[in-house]
Amino acid sequence: MSEQLTFDLPTRPALERGDFFIANSNALALAMIEDCENWPQNKHLLVGPKGSGKTHLANVWANHRGTRVIAATDITDQSVEEYAAHDLVIDDIPTLLGDASREATLFHIHNLCLANGNALLMTGTGDVATWTCALPDLASRLNGTRTARLDPPDDMLFQALLAKLFADRQLFPPPDVFPYLLLRLERSYDAAQNAVDHIDRAALSRKRAITRSFVASIIDDLITA
Repeated sequence: MSEQLTFDLPTRPALERGDFFIANSNALALAMIEDCENWPQNKHLLVGPKGSGKTHLANVWANHRGTRVIAATDITDQSVEEYAAHDLVIDDIPTLLGDASREATLFHIHNLCLANGNALLMTGTGDVATWTCALPDLASRLNGTRTARLDPPDDMLFQALLAKLFADRQLFPPPDVFPYLLLRLERSYDAAQNAVDHIDRAALSRKRAITRSFVASIIDDLITA
């Protein structure tokens, strides 16, 4: 066989505070998250494109506060009091919107968590103003929450993001790979994630080291992947 089989081995994202690279596109959002003692109404929304670092920052905050991150689709009405008994992160709010029952559960968690004096951090993609809620009262609560936005990555952050995504897979390409990719990839978090995944798979299947010349040899496939 000219190519070896590849396997979907799990990667281990680095989610500590020191692993979060600060640039102009995310510095304000980070500062607002870290200033949680002064959050209006003791709650906060963090939004941004997929892969922009929302979950990373949410985990940093949760670790600092000694609490946990709950996926929005995992919340249940049987656990409202448990969720609201401490500071809480609810990740990816838009994934439950449109489901009246789940929205009602989120609404109750929101109200009880704040009534208990606990802090609530919520995350999601897109613009909060465009989120469609079946429950008007929930829409009012979300629109009334202060929001921080993670913007698309600038050059410095995009190069750091590529390095981190490789490192999460225990891969450490030579330095000249990064400026080469920087000039050729779409400047988005999805593009970075797709590129690293494609390079990893191609290098493994072809038994090649990840070098600039190897990346150049697959760049057309990489751009259209």
